[in-house]
Amino acid sequence: MVVYGATPAGIAAALNAAEADRSVWLVEPTGQIGGMTTHGLSHSDFHSFEALNGPFLDFSQRVLQHYRETDGEESEQVKDSWRGTHGEPSVNLLVFEKMLAEAPTISVLTNHRLLEVDVEESAIAALHFAIPGSTPITVKPPMVIDASYEGDLLAAANVPYRVGREARSEYGESLAPETADDQLQGYNFRLCMTQNESNRVPIPVPENYNREDYAAIIPLVKSGQFDAAFGYPGRRFILKAHLPVMPNGKHDINDVSKGLVRLSLPGHNRDYPEGDVATRRRIEKKHLDWQLGLMHFVQTDPELPDAFREAARTWGLCRDEFADSGHIPPQIYVREARRMVGQRVYTESDTQYAPDDARARLHPDAIAIGEYSHNCHGTDHAGPLIGGRHTGEFYKGVAPYQIPYGVLVPKTMRNLLVPTACSASHVGFCALRLEPIWMSLGGAAGYAADLALTENVRVQEIDVEALKRRVWSRGGATIHVSDVRPGHPDFVAVQWWGSLGGLHGIEPAPEKSGARGKHIVSQYFEAFPGHAARLDQPLDNALTTRWNQLARRHGLSVPATSGTRGDWIRAAFAAANQ
Repeated sequence: MVVYGATPAGIAAALNAAEADRSVWLVEPTGQIGGMTTHGLSHSDFHSFEALNGPFLDFSQRVLQHYRETDGEESEQVKDSWRGTHGEPSVNLLVFEKMLAEAPTISVLTNHRLLEVDVEESAIAALHFAIPGSTPITVKPPMVIDASYEGDLLAAANVPYRVGREARSEYGESLAPETADDQLQGYNFRLCMTQNESNRVPIPVPENYNREDYAAIIPLVKSGQFDAAFGYPGRRFILKAHLPVMPNGKHDINDVSKGLVRLSLPGHNRDYPEGDVATRRRIEKKHLDWQLGLMHFVQTDPELPDAFREAARTWGLCRDEFADSGHIPPQIYVREARRMVGQRVYTESDTQYAPDDARARLHPDAIAIGEYSHNCHGTDHAGPLIGGRHTGEFYKGVAPYQIPYGVLVPKTMRNLLVPTACSASHVGFCALRLEPIWMSLGGAAGYAADLALTENVRVQEIDVEALKRRVWSRGGATIHVSDVRPGHPDFVAVQWWGSLGGLHGIEPAPEKSGARGKHIVSQYFEAFPGHAARLDQPLDNALTTRWNQLARRHGLSVPATSGTRGDWIRAAFAAANQ
């Protein structure tokens, strides 16, 4: 099979397909694998460690092990890796490369850009790739996964997709605009920076730099709107240096949500999804020039206070990152491009709370979970670039949510799966567009592709129950259970029972929607309330009755006796698998 796009989702898809000894071409149009995880996005987007599972958990554990072996168990690097979830870009790349090298049936092909797709009888028949300096090549795979951020392959195959926002009335979404438009979430580069003088490289000055583009920052600084150029949550800063700090004193620099000065430029990226290579390079350059010019301004402009400029000058690019591209990641952060219109469109309602429940609505056909939020950095801008505001911006906290198989599946194309540019509304996509979630979707797509080939069926016809069991067998979750994590002896049994609805209706809805556990730092929290199975807790009469009724509804035998919740689930699971 062919996986197009060596993003984290694409890598997860290739690795999972290779588990069954499938021959996989992992094809990447650029010169480096790993997508944003190796291009500066080291501040992983999740909220609680208890929710980590599947491919991203495996990857982060390997990153942690790298630091243990390289720097020692008690090293600062191990501590700063945040349990392996905050690796340096170069380390993330090294770990991905090692994971792929362990799979002998995977061939990684970089700098292979898709030219054309041949479709016959609702199936992809051939893929044509361009290689710099060489003759284009053609491959005829029985199964294809489009794991690109842009959805380039699905578009070339004429699979239906959307670019932009749906009207509020289309799916009844409170976060959607009144009318549909072509706006999409803003992009920016995720620069890796440091204050470590021995590893610090100066910010390059763009050729077209014009200080007047940034001069409006001066009165904002002098009036106290900003007290620092670079800062952490809790201060008045222009450029967000994410917490926690990465190993070896590195920082992931990002756009400041709802700020008066932004790195993202929504509106200037609208031609990107459908653009050719030249168009995309032009848009990327505009974004990079804006960011580098902004950093140069805050470090050097003589009208800024001396102390402000001096503090800003302590920051620079990392000498030991992206050495082949001027210490700047070659890839821009494409938060949203094309979105397939598939078998199942994920919307805002899919993350809503179930009635009177701590949990989000039940999806029995879920093959992955998310727990971040509906998160959009803005889709347009009102007013001046400095001092104006992004529009279309929202951040809606929700309970951990399930993601059904249908978001990966085209309506008719029988040998294609799409884990990144997956089937969702603009609002729904803003809850799915995080790398840990994309990795889960990619991993599920890899297993689904193997099942379709094994059963000789269309991707629309695979046995989703069999897919779920394969996901569970490798520590992937289809429902969030905070106290029964991957590796727990009852993990699969609890996932099975939760997928049938057994864990819904146990805990009441929180007083505040989107409630999280105790705050740790930045966006990280302790376990979500109301999501523990509490297997050691005695099984009371009311829950016994409810579970027995649910079991009978699914044609399952009811355990004769059970002292605890765990006893009942284990007995029911064993009986169902006899």
